[in-house]
Amino acid sequence: MDTLSQDEIAVAESSPANAQADLNAVLPATASTRAEQQIVLLTGGYDKPYVMGLTQALAAQSVWMDVVGGDAIDSPALRATERLRFVNLIGSREGGSLAAKVSRVLAYYARLIRYAATAEPKVFHILWNNKFEFLDRTLLMLYYRLLGKKVVFTAHNVNAGKRDGNDSFLNRLTLRAQYRLCDAIFVHTEKMRAELIKDFGVGVEKVHMIPFGINNSVPDTALTPSEARQQLGIGKEEKTILFFGALRPYKGLEYLVRAFLQLAASHPEYRLIIAGERRRESGSYPEEVLREIDGSAYRDRILQVIRFIPDERAEVYFKAADVLALPYTNVFQSGVLFTGYGFGLPVVATDVGSIREEVKVGETGFLCEACDPRGLANAIEEYFTSELFRSLQLRRSWIREWAAARHSWSIVGETTRKVYAELLAR
Repeated sequence: MDTLSQDEIAVAESSPANAQADLNAVLPATASTRAEQQIVLLTGGYDKPYVMGLTQALAAQSVWMDVVGGDAIDSPALRATERLRFVNLIGSREGGSLAAKVSRVLAYYARLIRYAATAEPKVFHILWNNKFEFLDRTLLMLYYRLLGKKVVFTAHNVNAGKRDGNDSFLNRLTLRAQYRLCDAIFVHTEKMRAELIKDFGVGVEKVHMIPFGINNSVPDTALTPSEARQQLGIGKEEKTILFFGALRPYKGLEYLVRAFLQLAASHPEYRLIIAGERRRESGSYPEEVLREIDGSAYRDRILQVIRFIPDERAEVYFKAADVLALPYTNVFQSGVLFTGYGFGLPVVATDVGSIREEVKVGETGFLCEACDPRGLANAIEEYFTSELFRSLQLRRSWIREWAAARHSWSIVGETTRKVYAELLAR
């Protein structure tokens, strides 16, 4: 197949059919837009909240971008933003046989390779790797460098294998390769920076710290906490704890369940909401935790919404809750934490990773040790007897403002733009 020009690989329509086509019927970019573009943002087709926050912030900083992704991150807001050009190379990941899924992935890699060969921007910023991470970390990185691209990588997790308990020599080797081949790496906390330098030998000059931006893609409508509780069947006087997000082993849901069951006998007003989906990579973990709930005398006080929660439904759960529980066993940082703060919701969290840096004890939440149901139960009780809970409706606005000041997307955008400028000036 002939090499395509940059015009021919412009913004594709977001349907799966177009994403899997030969890219010969896509919309051409104008010459002026093409000349002003600077960055390619490679999303891996994941994490719409972060993609939306970052792209809007960079556009406000006068950065022009090709945003490479798929249907899962596509949105009218993304397409309507000046300076952004959405390039749908992935299409839909939904449905199909194993053979069809493999074919989709291979076709995507072929389109990505062809796109990169003709893309004019000199900086490629990788937000997330694609399906075959070992390939992305090595051969794809080498390919970008051979094309003369400067590569920026956002390390949301320095080593997710270590976090998930499935680390390996090959995992560490390919991570080291990717980190060495990058021109610049973003991390979200000082602890992550230290781990990146110590464990992977990355030069300190490569590592840049940016805050994790507040999730601004989840709608925040006029829905009141009272209305949200009514929708979920939660009583006005019930004290409600929320666990939100995928049911994965490092999230420590089993410890929260055990803590709640310890509290339930003496606190009939307590309710627990579990809202999140099973993940195939989590194996039997979700079922084991849910079986523990089913065998309890207090299972009727646990609302189980075990499915994917779309953005437009998330506010119901955050507004219905009195506190967000983060019982993690091992984590670098938590996007759920910042989503909660975006709704002014306090947290009870375990003191792991860099969580301590983001919790102002007594004012935005409380901390406890990981893997300790009794300690977690005590922290929940401490919260519900605190002034923070008693004045929650007044404190919500303060929590939102406090978090926004520390995790503003404008700060993220400005820091990111400066790194791009430094790389382009070399």
